[in-house]
Amino acid sequence: MTQTDATPPARLSPGDVAPDFTLPTDDGGEVSLADLRGRRVIVYFYPAAMTPGCTKQACDFSDSLESLRSAGYEVVGISPDKPAKLARFRERDGLGITLASDEDRSVMTAYGAFGEKKLYGKVVQGVIRSTVVVNEDGTVEVAQYNVKATGHVAKLRRDLGLETSAS
Repeated sequence: MTQTDATPPARLSPGDVAPDFTLPTDDGGEVSLADLRGRRVIVYFYPAAMTPGCTKQACDFSDSLESLRSAGYEVVGISPDKPAKLARFRERDGLGITLASDEDRSVMTAYGAFGEKKLYGKVVQGVIRSTVVVNEDGTVEVAQYNVKATGHVAKLRRDLGLETSAS
């Protein structure tokens, strides 16, 4: 099935098999969904490192990382940025989450997180801020598209039945 420019990206739904991926990370390594099998994984897609909204979202995930991990979740943030820029992002903001680079946007496309979107009233091609929670077996548990950068982590925690306080 081919996708034309006018076709919105295919979105994932709960129960779908999450597309596997292996991507380079900011630290020179790789992250692979297959290597995380057996754990629940929050995969979130964001447009650009070091922009205000993406920084807020990455900091929120980093601030929640300990409690998310204690509840059995890993967090992987994916953007089209090069690994070197992601390394500067981690360093600048003290991020603890895994940052992965999808320069050709193939993983974003497979997850329905790249395609047509509205930006300031215009239709453009770009990264659709999205979060997909993958369960231990590699099946989509939650798929959220066009999420807001601010407040998203708190909302996701509520959706997953996790307490929202950091205590």
